[in-house]
Amino acid sequence: MLNNFVFLKIFIVLAVFIFLFSLERLRPFAKKRKSLETKNHLIRNLSLWTLNIGLSFLIILPLSQLITQETTKESITIQSVFVDIIVLDIFLYWWHRFLHESRFLWRFHQVHHLDTILDCTSALRFHFGEVFLAFLMRSVFVITTGISFTSVVIFETLVLIAALFHHSNIRIHPKIERHLSYIIVTPSIHWVHHEHRTENTNTNYATIFSVWDRLFKSSNRKCKRDSQMKIGLNDHKDKPLKKLLLIPFRK
Repeated sequence: MLNNFVFLKIFIVLAVFIFLFSLERLRPFAKKRKSLETKNHLIRNLSLWTLNIGLSFLIILPLSQLITQETTKESITIQSVFVDIIVLDIFLYWWHRFLHESRFLWRFHQVHHLDTILDCTSALRFHFGEVFLAFLMRSVFVITTGISFTSVVIFETLVLIAALFHHSNIRIHPKIERHLSYIIVTPSIHWVHHEHRTENTNTNYATIFSVWDRLFKSSNRKCKRDSQMKIGLNDHKDKPLKKLLLIPFRK
């Protein structure tokens, strides 16, 4: 059962990634960068993703199988799964916010924000330390609340699809995106979170449903996404893969 869920999740995420990656080249929002800069950006992001896939198969998936033995509900309904997804999305909002507010956790999370080009590969760019810490915190939360394994897998799939979408460099009709943004996080919302100034980086934490930022007073409607938006962290430049991996462990 676990393998079926995992392979279905991988298939769906890969299909969405290929679709958005192709669409970014057909209907890009921001202007293209120099070929070498873009190439290095893709190599770094996809390399970090590969490391995290390895971590998932070696550690996270076996541990998940043990955890789900303690969190399997007797009966799972559409309503219960929907409630679980809402609860998990609120949890993820506060976890993301805490990544920015904790100096220790920021050491790991800044690897994601050092990306100076934003596209769907940015959604896959995370330090393996952050991925592991997020798994531990989510596991404690899932065990405590008794959320089902089915709900967790569905939620994780939705999170990856949402992240690929709201990081993507695709051009969407403004009216369509405006309506979508009242319900889900769109590129117009999340790109502001990656704008280089701290006052913008520390806003718009939501992942799937955009309502949490409005509810918890972290929504940023003043800064607008535009094709010339400077992405990254203040005046910091992106780093080679080896240095990115070492960032959390250096002063």
